[in-house]
Amino acid sequence: MEEEIIISGRMNHKVDPLLHIWGWEIAFYLFVGGLAAGILFFASFYYLRGKDKELPAAIKWAPMITPVILILGLGALFLDLHHKLYFWRLYTTIRLQSPMSWGAWTLMVETPLSIVWSATYVREVFPNWDWKFKWLYALEAFFIKYRRVLAWIMVFYSVILGIYTGILLSAFNARPLWNTSILGPLFLASGLSAGAAVIMGFSKNELERKLFSQLDLVIIGVEIFFIIHLFMGLLASTEVQIEAAQLFLGGQYTLPFWIFVVFIGMVVPALLELLELRGQKIPVIIPVILILVGNIMLRFIIVYAGQASRYLY
Repeated sequence: MEEEIIISGRMNHKVDPLLHIWGWEIAFYLFVGGLAAGILFFASFYYLRGKDKELPAAIKWAPMITPVILILGLGALFLDLHHKLYFWRLYTTIRLQSPMSWGAWTLMVETPLSIVWSATYVREVFPNWDWKFKWLYALEAFFIKYRRVLAWIMVFYSVILGIYTGILLSAFNARPLWNTSILGPLFLASGLSAGAAVIMGFSKNELERKLFSQLDLVIIGVEIFFIIHLFMGLLASTEVQIEAAQLFLGGQYTLPFWIFVVFIGMVVPALLELLELRGQKIPVIIPVILILVGNIMLRFIIVYAGQASRYLY
């Protein structure tokens, strides 16, 4: 007869590192939040630069999907909650030191903004659209009049939303992989890349596609720069950070990260965009899909790998 002695509570079921507290809901939300932030940033930025006639896909068409994807993201967050009936308590206080509070209030501003922005262009995108009620036409005219004010608010909050998706993770000191200031800028750049890709997919204007293809090339370069410095920072830090980096440098997340995120999601689309800029006929849907796949894989892998990283005990 053999006796086993449990010497640590960590051996119990559902205790770190066995439990993945955050699942697909959080990763999906981080993806759609970054995507919406990227689209809304370009829409408001180029509107403020007076490009609404030259860049209709960026300013008018692509933002039409942002209310839908933001609501889907909020739905995923709601599914993740254990005490769903008390979500409203996030809006009874503002805690500047809490990333959750920042995210809740940013979404409270950005989601209605995306709806209003889309509504001001809906009759241009869909000529047969009928609001049915006179007061809705009056409300539309009011927001069109102050569209520039909306753009200034939206460009500011879209940057906050994009960078917050990374800060939400980096604020967790207990997870060595997440506890780095690079995640905020990396997720912001990733969201901008996804937004540029979606705009390319919507665009029927060759000059607009070329502009966002060039922008996306620059953003992909910035993403790769951040990824390199993410691993440089981890490898130059303490033992637990080095172990976190090893998850991607020979560990269980090596192939998914370098194949799906870096190669398929960044390198291949960048090469295809370069070929297109040099005159080759490349179906735009191919780099768009690859970039979006790389974006969502980045979120899923970082969320799950972060929970696999841990401090020694």
